[in-house]
Parts: sequence; structure tokens; C-alpha cells
Amino acid sequence: MSHEYVPEIAVDRHGNEYKVQGWQDDTFGAKFGFWLFMLTEVMMFGSMFMILTYYFDLHPREFYEASGHLNRWLGGTNTVILLISAFTMGLGLLKMRAGDVKGAKVMIVITMLIALTFLGIKGVEWTEEYHHGIFLGLDALQPGNPNSKPLGEIIFYGMYFTMTGLHGVHVLLGVFLMIWLLKRINAGKVTPDHYILHFNIALYWDLVHLIWVFVFPYFYMIGAGDPLGGGVAHGH
Repeated sequence: MSHEYVPEIAVDRHGNEYKVQGWQDDTFGAKFGFWLFMLTEVMMFGSMFMILTYYFDLHPREFYEASGHLNRWLGGTNTVILLISAFTMGLGLLKMRAGDVKGAKVMIVITMLIALTFLGIKGVEWTEEYHHGIFLGLDALQPGNPNSKPLGEIIFYGMYFTMTGLHGVHVLLGVFLMIWLLKRINAGKVTPDHYILHFNIALYWDLVHLIWVFVFPYFYMIGAGDPLGGGVAHGH
């Protein structure tokens, strides 16, 4: 059952009618509120990168070694996948604004499938690392254990699993938001004239892919070439 958006009408004492601006039309408020949310996300991930940089300065040799053991092919593939998903999500928003609701829905579904592919590849990568003995809770990442990695590598892997895991949660949340968006479109609550929700979710997805654009080079690429004289690192 479709429910068309009905604007709220206010009437003054002289009987004049005025359309009340609702959240569907409040473009400035929607953008401002989202940028405040973006600020909190940047602060959270930014603080993690600051911590990572600090320990990188203390343990460069171990960071290069640990990075060299990450699978750059899978990480690089996921980078391309997220960039494509940002394009499809943005294209869906453009189609909605142009009045092509069906096309917008198709782009949203494609973006969801790409996001799930990203999570699947990350799951394969984490499984591969687990089988190599590198995972949170295993002996290799337990300080003081006879079979543990050097402290710098333990810190690197700890931050790697924390930040990529947190990013994965954001990806999964994005999938749920897209499902909600599709339901709102089908209910007539998001239309070419009232697309603020679509706009904000598209911005959120831009944030998700932007975070990964920083995560990938920092974790995966620093081990591609070792400036400390260890040669070219290897990725499994």
C-alpha cells in the first residue's frame, strides 16, 4: 500500500494557509546534522590512526614485517569494490532526483550486493589469517607467551583487527540502512521531491568507503616496500 507524503499546513488567524517545512524538506538541517555525525566518526577513526602512527614510530621494523604478511590482493580488491559501490550509490541518488525511482532502487540493490561481497572477501581474509595463527586471542598475539610475536607486531595486528572490524560493522549497518531506504521508497515516503533520507544514506556510504581508502594504504601498503633495508615484503 502506497502512502503519499502529505505536507503539514498551518493556518493563521486570518485564514491564510502556510506549508510547514518538515524534515523531508529541511535540506540544510539534514546536511548539518549529518556533518555533525561525520565529525564524530572522523574523531573516532582519526584517534585510532594517531595511536597507530605513534606506535609505528616506536616499532617501524615490526610494522613493516606485519604489514608484509597481509593479503594485499584481497585488500586491494575490496578497495576497488568499495569505490564501485560509492559510484552506484551516488548514481542511485542522481536517478532518484531525476525522477527515475525504479532505476534508483536498482542502484541501491546493486550497492547492497557489492557491500555483502566486500564483507565476504573480508571474511575470507580473516579466515586465512586465523589459519596462519594470526588472530585476536591466539597465542601469537598474546604478550608474554613463548610463541608470541614481537610487541610491535602484536600492536599492529591488534589495531588492524580492531579497525577493519569496526569498519565492517559500518558496512553491515550501511546494508541495513539501504534495506530501510528501499522500504521507505516503496511506501512513498522517499520520492524525487523528498529524498533527504536517500541523500544522507548516500553520504554515509561515502564515509564508509572514505575510511577504507585510508585503512588500506596504512595497513596493507607499508609492507610492500621496506625502507629499513629488509627488501620487499611478502604477502600471503
